Amino acid sequence: MQRVLVLGGTAWLGREIARKAISSGAEVCCFARGRSGAVPEGVRFVRADRSAPGAYDRLDGEWDEVIELSYEPHLVESALHALSHRARHWTLVSTVSVYRRNDEPGADETAELVDPTDLTEYADAKVAAERATTARVGEKLLIVRPGLIAGPGDPSDRFGYWMARLSRGGRAIVPATTGRFVQAIDVDDLAAWIVTAGHNGVIGTVNAVGRSRSLTGFLCEATDIAGFTGRLETVDDARLLAEDVRYWAGPRSLPLWLPLSDSGFATRGNTAFLAAGGAIRPLGETISRVLDDEMVRGLDRPRRAGLTLDEEIEILRLAG
Repeated sequence: MQRVLVLGGTAWLGREIARKAISSGAEVCCFARGRSGAVPEGVRFVRADRSAPGAYDRLDGEWDEVIELSYEPHLVESALHALSHRARHWTLVSTVSVYRRNDEPGADETAELVDPTDLTEYADAKVAAERATTARVGEKLLIVRPGLIAGPGDPSDRFGYWMARLSRGGRAIVPATTGRFVQAIDVDDLAAWIVTAGHNGVIGTVNAVGRSRSLTGFLCEATDIAGFTGRLETVDDARLLAEDVRYWAGPRSLPLWLPLSDSGFATRGNTAFLAAGGAIRPLGETISRVLDDEMVRGLDRPRRAGLTLDEEIEILRLAG
């Protein structure tokens, strides 16, 4: 039986990885503070503050696979110090945000990275984590760089915002779509591949991203699946920015909307992912899964991303 250690495992992706690993028949341990939720049934949970002295003392024996989810360099380095000599294979979950440029459609894993000069920045910290991990366990290391992850339970609300908003109907603000794209991978597909890749000893660096789809195509499919009966109101970039609407994520944002200069962010190459056995389900299936989840969680619940209905009404009023 494989022994799998997930450094994290109580937040969204980590929990799905743990669930897939336990389903594969592995013995799974999640090592985390446990503030983000419960681990799946059958998973051993070790609660610990990884920054505390002796934090790893309760993790005994050898591990067939260690999966690191943190982006904080000091946590990454402490795990490497404590566990690298006891792991057959190591997976670091990084991000496509490590790339310096987002204006190169189809760019692959060889694209230039940001210079990690400010480790309080997410991208810089992930690059530093990649470098530290490569230096310690490079010969048995898989670096996974996901893009947008979508699926039930997403705490960011980037993808789910659209399912909830379109389900309500009415006049829904959308950005100008020409030259814009969506590239999402379902959380189940990503978690399953991470577990399988670790089991098979896959090494190297892989962009774990879905198929790129035009933003127009995404909205068409989403409106159809959500049964949208209202009207999409296109508001141009200048007006959105003048009204302090933010790109991509967070409060008062239009999720998935990016500057035209960053169109390459959602058109990254995924040849290496597919070659390594990665599976990508149809986007419509993920949309349907997210819609069902939004219905269960509540369409009107407070959200971490998107415009409120009142904000939409005010923007449309000012836009004429």
